[in-house]
Parts: sequence; C-alpha cells; structure tokens
Amino acid sequence: MHLRGLSTRRRIRVTAVACATLVAGLLSAPAADARPAPEPPLTTMSIKSPPGGPNVRVLIFHGSAAAGDESPVVNAGIEAIERIGLSGPADQRFEVEATDDASVFTSETRLGGYNAVVFLTGGGDVLDPEQEAGLEAYMEAGGGFVGVHDAARAEPYSDWFTGLIGARPAASSPTAVQRATVDVGDRRHPATGGLPLEWKRPDQWPNWVKNPSGEVHTVARVRESTYRPGASANGADHPVSWCRDYDGGRSFYTGMGGTVSSYDETDFRTHLRGALLWTSRLVQADCKATITGNYKAERLTPANQPGQNDQIGEPHGLVTAPDGRVLYIGRGGADSSRPVITDWNNPDVGKGKGQIHVYDPATKKVTLAGELTVFGNKGGGDELVKVEEGLLGIELDPRFEQNGWVYLHYTPHSGVNRDTRMAERRVSRFTLDLATNRLDLGSEKVLLKWPVQVHSCCHAGGGLAWDSKGNLYIATGDNNSSGFSGGYSGNNPQPNFKGVSFADARRTAGNTHNLNGKILRIHPEPDGTYTLPAGNLFTGRETDEGGGKTRGEIYVMGVRNPARIFVDRTTDILYAGWVGPDAGEPSPVWGPAKYDTFAVITQASNRGWPYCMGNKQPYRDRNLPDPSQPLGWYDCDHPKNESPNNDGLVNLPPVTGNNIWYSPQGGAPDYPRDASGIPSYRQDQATYRLPWLKGGGQAAMNGPVYRYDAAGASAAKWPAYWDGKWFVGDFYDADQPRNAVVMDPRTQASGGLPVHSESLKRIVPVGNDGIKNLMDWKFGPDGALYILDYGRGFFTSDAKSALWKVTYRGGGPTPAAGRLARGAQ
Repeated sequence: MHLRGLSTRRRIRVTAVACATLVAGLLSAPAADARPAPEPPLTTMSIKSPPGGPNVRVLIFHGSAAAGDESPVVNAGIEAIERIGLSGPADQRFEVEATDDASVFTSETRLGGYNAVVFLTGGGDVLDPEQEAGLEAYMEAGGGFVGVHDAARAEPYSDWFTGLIGARPAASSPTAVQRATVDVGDRRHPATGGLPLEWKRPDQWPNWVKNPSGEVHTVARVRESTYRPGASANGADHPVSWCRDYDGGRSFYTGMGGTVSSYDETDFRTHLRGALLWTSRLVQADCKATITGNYKAERLTPANQPGQNDQIGEPHGLVTAPDGRVLYIGRGGADSSRPVITDWNNPDVGKGKGQIHVYDPATKKVTLAGELTVFGNKGGGDELVKVEEGLLGIELDPRFEQNGWVYLHYTPHSGVNRDTRMAERRVSRFTLDLATNRLDLGSEKVLLKWPVQVHSCCHAGGGLAWDSKGNLYIATGDNNSSGFSGGYSGNNPQPNFKGVSFADARRTAGNTHNLNGKILRIHPEPDGTYTLPAGNLFTGRETDEGGGKTRGEIYVMGVRNPARIFVDRTTDILYAGWVGPDAGEPSPVWGPAKYDTFAVITQASNRGWPYCMGNKQPYRDRNLPDPSQPLGWYDCDHPKNESPNNDGLVNLPPVTGNNIWYSPQGGAPDYPRDASGIPSYRQDQATYRLPWLKGGGQAAMNGPVYRYDAAGASAAKWPAYWDGKWFVGDFYDADQPRNAVVMDPRTQASGGLPVHSESLKRIVPVGNDGIKNLMDWKFGPDGALYILDYGRGFFTSDAKSALWKVTYRGGGPTPAAGRLARGAQ
C-alpha cells in the first residue's frame, strides 16, 4: 500500500532510520559504492478498497494517552452508537465493535473489515507511528472516519491527523458546559438535514486554533452570541461540525458530544447517525460544497478598446437567457473620450449612452446589441451635479426564446425638461434579433412611464423581475437627495426646484400616489399594455380620504434605493435590498444610523422609509418652518404622511419589519426601548443581532435564491447544498456582506432574521483583482453564477469593469454509487 505523504512525526522517524543505515554503509563498504538504503515502509498492510462490505461494521476506538478509568462520556458514546446501529431501516443498520487496543490499526484483516472508524478518544498521543500509518492506509483505501469532540486533541504531533480532523482546539477553549444555539446550515447532509434550523443544546464548545472554513465543508456552526466563548473565540464563523473527502476516504468531525447527556439527546443521536451512514458508505452526501478550492472565478470580458465600449458600459445590471447568453447593461456614464456636460443651458446636458451588451458562451464573444440615448451622464460631484438616472434595469420576456422581447427600465434624454428639471422614467419592451444579437430600437413599446425630478441626485432604483404568473416587478428609488437631513430620515420638506421637492421622501417613497420609492407589480400584455394583478397594496380605486390618492401598480412602498430585486419563481417570494441614508451613527434626537436593508417580501406591504428602518425603528419628524428642530417620533404601526408635499393618503399601511439591516457599527443593531417603544439610539447600548455582517461605506446589492437543477447536465452548476439559499451582498467588499443565508419560513414574512449565514468571500473573490465592486449577480441556466464588477471609478467604466463567471468543479456526492455498501441509493 503506497502512502501519499508522511506526517511530521513520521518523517523525523524515517530520516533517523535512513541516517543510521547510511552511517553503517559507510563503515562497511568502499566510499565509491556507498548509497543510502531505501526508506523502509511504515506499514506493509494491504487493505481492500473500499474497506468493509455489505455487512456493515463500525469500529469505535476509545484509547487514551491518559491512564485511569474509562471516561463516562466515552461509555455514553459507545452505548449511543450501538443503539444507532440497531435502529432505523433494516438496510441502514450496522454492527458496532468498541476497543481501546490500538493494535487493531496494524492488523489488515481486522481493520479492513470495518466500513468506518469512530474516535471517541480522550486525546493525546494514542497511536504509535506504525498504527497511525495503518489508519492512513485505511483511509487511502476508501475508509470512513468519524471524530467526536476530544478526538480533535488526539495525535497532537501529526500533521496528517490534523488534516483528517480538520482543526485543533485552542488551549484556552472554555471547559464549562454551556447552552448555545447551533446554526444548522446544511439542510441536505444526512447528519443535519433533519435537525432544527436553530438547534439549542448544552455542551462544551471548543474554539479552534485555525478556523477550518473553506478547507472543510461545514454543516453546522455554533452561535457565539448565545454563550461565553472566551478569549480565543472564533467570531461569527465558528464551525462546530464538518466533513470532507480526505486522502481517499471520508472524514466527519463534530466538536459536540463533550457531555454524557449529549448522547441521550434524540437530535444529537440523529446527527451522529447521519455521520455514520455517510462514512460507512450506506448513503451518499456532498462534503465539497463550501470548500473554496472547488470553485473557479474567471473574468469573461476583457477591457474595452481605447475610446470604445465594445465589451461593457458602466455596469448596472444583467440577466441570463435560457440558452446561456448573458445580457448586461451600462447605465450611461461616458468613457474618457466622451464629453460630460453639466450645464443646464446646454441641450445635451447629461446626455449619455445606455448600452446593452450580449455575451455568447458558445463563441465567448461580446456583441454591442444597442444603445439608448439616456439622461445619465453628468459625471460625479455634489448632489446638484451628479445623476444616477440612465439605463437602470433589464429583464427578458418569459417567452424570450420565441419572441426575443427585452424589457428595459430607463430615463430617455428626450424626456428631460431643462426648465423644470423634470424627466420621464419608463419601462419599455424591445425586440432582440436572436440570430444577430442586435436590438431593434424601433420596436419600442412603452408599458409604463412616470415623472422624476432630475434637479438633484439620487436614488433611481432600477431592478426588474418576473414571477411565475407573468407579473413584472419594477424597483424604483425614492428620487430624493441624500442631503438636507443630516443623513437621517429624508424628510426635509423645504428644498425644492420650481415647486417640486427634492429632499422629502414623503413626496415619493411615503406617498401612496407616487410611483417612486416603490416596487411596482404589473402584468404586461402582448400588445404592449399592462393590467393590474390582484393583491397589490392598492387598487387605485380606494375611496379613502376622498379617493384618487393611490396607484394600483404599487406592490411595496417605503423603499429608498432598491437597485436589485429577485423573485424566486419556485415560491413567487420577492427578495429585495435597498441602500440606506448617510448618517454614520445613531442619534437619540433623530433616530437610527444608515441602515442598508434586505427583505423577504411575501405580500404587499409598507417597508417603512422614510418613517422607520430595520425592525421598525422610527425616525423623528421635523418642524416647520425650521426643519432643524425635531418634533415627535413616527409611529411605525400607524404611520401618517403629513408632509406638505404629499398628494396621497395621510394614513398609511403599517410598517412591516425587515429581515436584514446593517450599519457601520454592525449587523442588525437594536436598542432598549422606552414605554412608548422608542429605541434609546445610544451606541453604547446597542445589541448587534447579526454579528456576521458590518457596513461602513455600504450599498446593498440583493442577489438571487439558488435553485438546484438535479436533471441539468452542466458540470459547472453549483451543488445542491446551496438550493434555497438567498444571496445577499454589497457593492463593497471589506466588512460588508457577501453571504448566502437561510431563512426560517415560519418567521421570514414578519421580519424574522436569518438563522444561518455562509460567507461567499472566498468563493466570489474579493480584492482589487477580484470582484471588488459587486453590481449585480444572477445564476444562469447552467447553474453557474454570473457577476458584474462595476470597476474602480464612478460614473464610467474602466479596465476593471467586467462580467465574471463562478463555476463549481468539485464533483458529485461521495462515495460513488458503485462503492455504496449496499448498492445504489
């Protein structure tokens, strides 16, 4: 049996043997003929591949380096595994043998007869070099290994055993038994698929010298905020159970099981049972899905040629076609060769090109499909100079393969009134020639249009998405300045241009008669018109307060700048994210700091802006004629729009709490509340309920919900582990989120927080040469993830602006179907 690699301890031993042999040779033979003797093998065992057979047998090894009586924990573990082997369906039962005799690892006839080996050892140097070599030979032959709790302390001098376990406990790990919450993120592995999403249990919780995330596949994490992890804590990402295919075999480790009572828990025995079923080859499982090296990120588009936008415009959104083509848009910022006109006296003020490119995976070539003349090129500068309008969103018709219809959300330059500084936003349908990838600009059918003020920047929104019923969702920003409110609620009623407010989001997002600051829902018809589906927030025919004060297109109100939305067509649930205001810290006078927000939206609702943020944390109203003076706090359950700029209802729908919010200080900040329900907004009293994320410079970029296609033949598709997980990200890539989260279906509609989060920063690479400025991301029909990197400048494209693709290359579940102990499952 060839051994691939030697542990540090074994290499030292072999070197000593070789040196002794060399000295002996030099003393007994002429120097010219002296040669080092070959390294002797540490084991001559020849274990059949794979070990064990259909009469499945599991070995429990519980030898310890410490002398004394058997540990009660070990006895409890042995009894539990024996019961597990006798329970369940007949074809998943197995025999169990327990021993503390390490000589079993040098007996090929004994060791080769076990399908899996369990270490319940109390730690220490329990195997001599030959015995460890036997265990290594066993794994190379395709054996299974399960390590429980203190097994991570065994063989402390062995690099190979460290790899087998995956991580070593920190010496200062807490020893007290503490009740904690385990986040069970893998909903498919047999060891975790049937466990609670949030598993609350007492145990000893080891900290790790080196966090193994990315090198192992973590199936569960312990939530440090629920117990005292001590000085060597691992932080928000604290793996507690994991697995991987290792050195030819399968290895599973859990840091749980440190108490006798653990083995009396039904859920813990379920956890162990799943680990044993996989390692003993009774079932398949995927233990590769979160290992970083199993993913490949590649840039698909080169930089533009000088003076051209032949590859990409100013990146602003993408969509994938059923045949694998990727269509992506450029908002309208100019390349360096084009003029930027900011003078309102010039007819070309803000004129830019909103570009549509098509990437064809068959040819790996890009076609510039078309250019719209948009209002979207005024460059950077302050709120009264820069502009975020332009080409903002793209979607394909559900029957795109037959009709070539493309929906674009944009601001045409021809609709700008330079006197009033008003413009027209629209959603239009165009036809793409499917053979040439050219957009017929003359085919435009305008579905929906509405006015926007363009005197002052910002918040255009832009996302588009379909549900399974053929309804189109349209995300619009609050069309409001970021200034004039100190970075808190955008509710200053005074600033205006020719009678149109540009600093009062109650005119827009908080207004039931205005289409800005909303997520609209319409049903496009073949003739280019639309109808209104049932179930929107308003019908448009409400008689409240005199009637004529609502718009039937509104599905969601109270959003600030929702650049990206996604509808999971499996459930028709809407997922959205929006950028918050600019206040860097909370204020006991005015309210919360800037919160960027993500929400799971299951029905028509009011998400709060500019009255409330996060989990219904209110802002303060402003006085007139002096907006610098505060009035009362807004009532999130009974909000009223009493702005002089409101032409909709005064009495608004109640605010629904959101699922994810984050500030520069941390994720999901919350505060003690007084008798009236008003948070203290004192930073020293904050509790951060989502410690895995943080902001700073922040710009939420909502992502997709992944759906695994079991029938798809693509080798690039992400594995089933990610199925149903919601991808949330940020334009920036430092402390900001780039995560896949698991929601609890029972609480998500009412603002329940994620119950599990998986960082994507090693899979979707960050950094200046990676995907630093994430602008949009979607899965294609091949199951690969397509991403737009905005580039390193603003209001333009540059050499880093690019379309990327992240593919999976880790292979399928293990063991192979032909190696299952009792046939294919």
